[in-house]
Amino acid sequence: MDAPKALDSDAVRWSRRGQGWQLALQGDWRGCALPLPEPPVPGPGAGESVVLDSQDLSGWDRNAAPRLWALLAPLRRGGAVLDLSALPEALRAPLELALPAPGSAVEAVPEHVDDGGILGKLRAGWEDALQTAAFVGEVVLALSRLLRGKAAMRASDYFRQLDLVGPMSLPIVSLTCFLIGLMLAYMGGAQLERIGAQSFIADVVTVGMVRELAGLMTGVILAGRVGAAFAAQLGSMRANEEIDALRALGIDPIDYLVLPRLLAMLTMAPLLIAYAALVGVLAGLPPVVGIYGVPAWEYLHECEQAMTWTHLWIGLFKGTMYIGLVALAGCREGLHAGRDAQSVGAATTTAVVKGLLWIVVAASASTVLFQSLGF
Repeated sequence: MDAPKALDSDAVRWSRRGQGWQLALQGDWRGCALPLPEPPVPGPGAGESVVLDSQDLSGWDRNAAPRLWALLAPLRRGGAVLDLSALPEALRAPLELALPAPGSAVEAVPEHVDDGGILGKLRAGWEDALQTAAFVGEVVLALSRLLRGKAAMRASDYFRQLDLVGPMSLPIVSLTCFLIGLMLAYMGGAQLERIGAQSFIADVVTVGMVRELAGLMTGVILAGRVGAAFAAQLGSMRANEEIDALRALGIDPIDYLVLPRLLAMLTMAPLLIAYAALVGVLAGLPPVVGIYGVPAWEYLHECEQAMTWTHLWIGLFKGTMYIGLVALAGCREGLHAGRDAQSVGAATTTAVVKGLLWIVVAASASTVLFQSLGF
């Protein structure tokens, strides 16, 4: 293969034109090599026009557009106004798409504004809250479209997310809730044994796991396992401009990407929570029988007596709410991530932190509310 040839010194000629500049392309550009000649000192400045003239361009190939882009992109970033109307259509079209916006490399920042101060952090937090509220509103509208049969959600995506959220989460949910139930029974028994009330260990474990801990721990586990995955997946799609491509095709990313994930989480939440509560209650059996001498049949009977429909529906409701918040946090951060690898990683971390924070706030508020209502 022949090596790229160097352009002649007069292949690119700069000249003054009124208050701006003219860039004349001349000669044969086929097989041309970088670098192109630089503009003369001082060259086009911010706000100055640069008119490209290709009248004397005798030949060019597909490599001419990227060569021109390398020459013109710094000028556009510097604020120069480019006039590409005289270029051939095959050169002008890719350049108009690829060239950056004017002044995109340098953005003016007020000298006396301290974005790291308290006011800057409050402003950033307020903007983030508004963006989150707008995202939740879009999700609500997407759910209404789904109920009317007008959403762009695919059933195959929904079933794929069901598998990722449910069966693949069972091992870590089982292990975590087993250890939580074991610890709850052991620590509760240590206190109840002082007053000879070992038979009430079953009440402590059952009410604690069914009403609070099963849903809470399942939400925490899914925040780290599934919420982070949602943020990473959608953040990578945004960085690769796949989400922009969906919008260009007229497909709402909320319908296509968020709804399958959110509905899969809400569908599997009651099943995972019920399973986690059962594992936690049964995990209390070994220490109760082996350490505190309570017969197994008595422990199971007390568990059955302590279980009420009130505890059950409150536990399922709260756990489903936690898991729904985790899904929203993961999808929200992924859709609004930056377009580089570092931003995707930051979005993944933020999704986990925000999901855990929302779970804690929701758990505190719901506990106070149900206790105030007498449940």
